[in-house]
Amino acid sequence: MIFDAFKPIAAIATTPQSSQLLHPLCQSLRVTLYVPETLPLIDTVICHYQDSLKTHLATIWAENRAFIFCLATGAVIRLIAPLLEDKASDPAIIVIDPTGQYVISLCSGHQGGADRLAQLIAHQLNATPIITGASHGLNLPAIDMLGRPFGWRKGPGDWTGVSHAIASQKRVQVIQEAGSELWKDNLPQNHPFCFGFGEIGENAPTAACVSISVTQGRFAEASTIPKVQWYPRVLWVGIGCIRGTSQALIASAIEKVFQKYHLATEAIAGLATIDIKADEVGIVQYCQDKQYPLLTYSADVLNTINVPNPSEVVKQEVGTASVAEAAAIYGANYWFSDTGNREKNDLKKSLLVPKQIIKSEQEAVTIAIAQSELDYTGRQGKIYLVGMGPGSLEQITPAAKTAINQADAIIGYSLYLELIKPLQRPGQIIESLPITKEKERAKRAIELGKWGLSVAVISSGDCGIYGMAGLVLEELKNNNWDGQNPSIEVFPGITALQAAAARVGTPLMHDFCAISLSDLLTPWEMIKKRLEAAAIGDFVTALYNPRSQTRQTQIIEAQSIFLQHRNRNTPVALVRCAYRQDESIILTNLGEMLTHNIDMLTTVLIGNSSTFFHQNWMITPRGYHECRM
Repeated sequence: MIFDAFKPIAAIATTPQSSQLLHPLCQSLRVTLYVPETLPLIDTVICHYQDSLKTHLATIWAENRAFIFCLATGAVIRLIAPLLEDKASDPAIIVIDPTGQYVISLCSGHQGGADRLAQLIAHQLNATPIITGASHGLNLPAIDMLGRPFGWRKGPGDWTGVSHAIASQKRVQVIQEAGSELWKDNLPQNHPFCFGFGEIGENAPTAACVSISVTQGRFAEASTIPKVQWYPRVLWVGIGCIRGTSQALIASAIEKVFQKYHLATEAIAGLATIDIKADEVGIVQYCQDKQYPLLTYSADVLNTINVPNPSEVVKQEVGTASVAEAAAIYGANYWFSDTGNREKNDLKKSLLVPKQIIKSEQEAVTIAIAQSELDYTGRQGKIYLVGMGPGSLEQITPAAKTAINQADAIIGYSLYLELIKPLQRPGQIIESLPITKEKERAKRAIELGKWGLSVAVISSGDCGIYGMAGLVLEELKNNNWDGQNPSIEVFPGITALQAAAARVGTPLMHDFCAISLSDLLTPWEMIKKRLEAAAIGDFVTALYNPRSQTRQTQIIEAQSIFLQHRNRNTPVALVRCAYRQDESIILTNLGEMLTHNIDMLTTVLIGNSSTFFHQNWMITPRGYHECRM
């Protein structure tokens, strides 16, 4: 699912070594691997190309959005040079060296997505991505990709000139009048952007300008510096018409109104009207051609909106005093949520253009325009529930690394976000919430996912074991989730008990269980019952969340319960921050375990009646018949 945005993808190998390297990758990504007829067809992933590679590439060039080559960079350049046309339409070109150590973003890095694809493939191969774009090196979002996550549309401008100014770290003025400002929150401290219309000063002249607006032509025509325009999709067009009005008049009416008020049609989010117009052919066809959503509301709903220009004639005809104005206002404020984005008494403020009537001889269209506070992304959101393992990058699965790097937004506890910082990329939205705000993290992830972003929710260990995965799914269920939007994908990680066990030996070789001593979500009486059952059942037991600043007695009671059923010399391991720089490991026993420091970052492993130490290794025999050494 993570690679779907780049498909269709074609992979090219010309030698047995390169074919062996690419084959498992192509199996994982479900993409076609093309090889010469001299190489065998191992399975259906591999296809032969009949003619020369140059001829074959020309044949499949237009069919694919990305190409992965495993051959010399110079050879790839010569092969693709005749096929390249424009960076806005060229496919992403990736080159992997024959040893699989490096993944190079060769061509169409920004708009074609080669930079991101190179990073994702590198995580799959445990290789080093090679990305040469200047903005990436400065930890800045590429200006020609800035609005992609939010559904913005690119307008005219000198995109190369503005990109060059940013790469040169010259002052770039940004005038943002609409759309999400989340992109600003994670800019590095030395970013070159200055915001608003204010004077910058004689010693820091503006080298380029970026407009983020619903209005056409935000910059003075006399200006000679490079400038570009982004259009956030925040304008909802309310529409009413006489039955049978043509698509041509509808399109013409919208164009005229937008020109009259100097608004950009690229900023249109969608159309809204009364439900009896849901089958109006002209409106439906116009929305289909433009790929706009069409929102329809009942007369009762539209009657709840106060409008500046109500009509008794319209009310007698369709049951509401306003169609275009009321639908525009309601759509702008309620398309995303039943609760809306604004208080009802403020709804009228969102109306930019009051109703305008455009007529022909036998047709008539009424247009009104309202502005939403929230961008229409036009995307289905995704939530990646990611287990990052114990915290070392080497212990994170390639799939989890890929999910983290691909996501538009990453949400997690600050410590975990710091640990995965090398996996983050410029332009991502990074949001940290404290360790006690797990439910708030889940709600925020769902909010962003329903909006249309891809969101990685980070948990230490495995996200499905005392992690965020359960909370997110519970919250989705409470919100009557349809199972589709946002979509969910779970990426497991090495659990804390697995990581701790690996650092001390093989304590989990026989039946084991995990018990959290935190009583924030589980009553302490229930936890005590579980401790008692584990002790009586002779389970090897991993204790999570053993002690915090406000919970000091639970670990003492846990020790007392186990001492009632096990020898005080039972081996115990105290593993803090496994695989991290501040890792500490203490091998002790049940009777003396509380003489050592134990906190929230400690995993306590209590052996069963057969567990023993040997040469500073904690070992639990596979069966009870084994004798201790």
